[in-house]
Amino acid sequence: MNPPAPMALAGVRVVEMGQLIAGPFAGKTLGEFGADVVKIEPPGAGDPLRNWRLIQHGTSVWWQVQSRNKRSVAIDLRQAEGQQLARQLIAEADVLVENFRPGTLEGWGMSPAELHALNPGLVILRISGYGQTGPYRDLPGFGVIGEAMGGLRHLTAEPGRVPVRVGVSIGDTLAALHGVIGVMMALYHRQVHGGAGQVIDVALHEAVFNVMESLIPEYSAFGAVREAAGSALPGIAPSNAYPCQDGWVLVAGNGDSIFKRLMATIGRDDLGQAPDLADNAGRVARVAEIDAAIGAWTQPRTVQQVMDALATARVPAGKVYTAKDIAEDPHYRARDMILQQRTRDGDTVEVPGIVPKLSATPGTVRSNAPHVGDDTDAVLREMGLSAEQIATLRGRGIVQ
Repeated sequence: MNPPAPMALAGVRVVEMGQLIAGPFAGKTLGEFGADVVKIEPPGAGDPLRNWRLIQHGTSVWWQVQSRNKRSVAIDLRQAEGQQLARQLIAEADVLVENFRPGTLEGWGMSPAELHALNPGLVILRISGYGQTGPYRDLPGFGVIGEAMGGLRHLTAEPGRVPVRVGVSIGDTLAALHGVIGVMMALYHRQVHGGAGQVIDVALHEAVFNVMESLIPEYSAFGAVREAAGSALPGIAPSNAYPCQDGWVLVAGNGDSIFKRLMATIGRDDLGQAPDLADNAGRVARVAEIDAAIGAWTQPRTVQQVMDALATARVPAGKVYTAKDIAEDPHYRARDMILQQRTRDGDTVEVPGIVPKLSATPGTVRSNAPHVGDDTDAVLREMGLSAEQIATLRGRGIVQ
């Protein structure tokens, strides 16, 4: 039997100095594919995410996802000796992840220039609200602000009503994923091209803006300002949410042949065969009529009846999933997207699986989320500190 392949990022050392969402999500993603992620957090309470949303045995269940596969080292970075410990860790790392306000690292004597003098190959991922340059760089920025400035929040509403948030911290997550892409590019450049380390500068609003599709080209070419459209997808028809007896169903019948099958299924071949509705441009011109026809067909039926009929017709459709729907769905289970994870307090909690799916070097959960400072001693010993030195640092409140 051949030995198992090493994980994709085995041997990559990551120091994570961020907190809450964006930086730690990037660290989580790298850790799931084999990177050794050492998370530096403040002694005592640790990362504030430990206390966000629903708490089990004193710790957020969200923490169990965000910090799996990480080692926690509690160091007080406000103290000079704590900063020196961090520099020693970073000197041996491949990647540094941080999402502090611009200037914070510089204030600790850890500017990119200073860190690259210690470790020329270091890849530094910096995630912030507005980036490391520009007139807004010093303003505080959270994901929700990035979503607004990036153009997303303007579109998330019913026409004429207050913009609403997506419901999760999508701005932070998009920034984290862009950051991970940047890390992989920088590591590839270093490994394959012999390049030095570099800085990856990710701004929350820019990560959101990057997925806004035709927003700016349409404004540039036509002066068109895209507006909120509720559940519809403006300029693409039909694609909307339609009422049923017991909920809503989303239908994407915007492909030319799909549209014909959809109209045949709902008994409206007159629309399906209409020459002016044969392509998307024609359908957009009559979208209100088409939406009304689909809604008239879905309304007296249940969600499942609509789903079954459209599946038979090979028309893309889906119901609006709740957490309960996801947890009970056999497809999620079949693709290992719901995993059982044991916490360090002995509880069992179900958590999201790992994305993307790699055939030869898949991601894994190798360790559950740590308590504050669980790995301080082990990591400091790896750095060469003696038990007496660690005890002295702990006694002075520099580590936990």
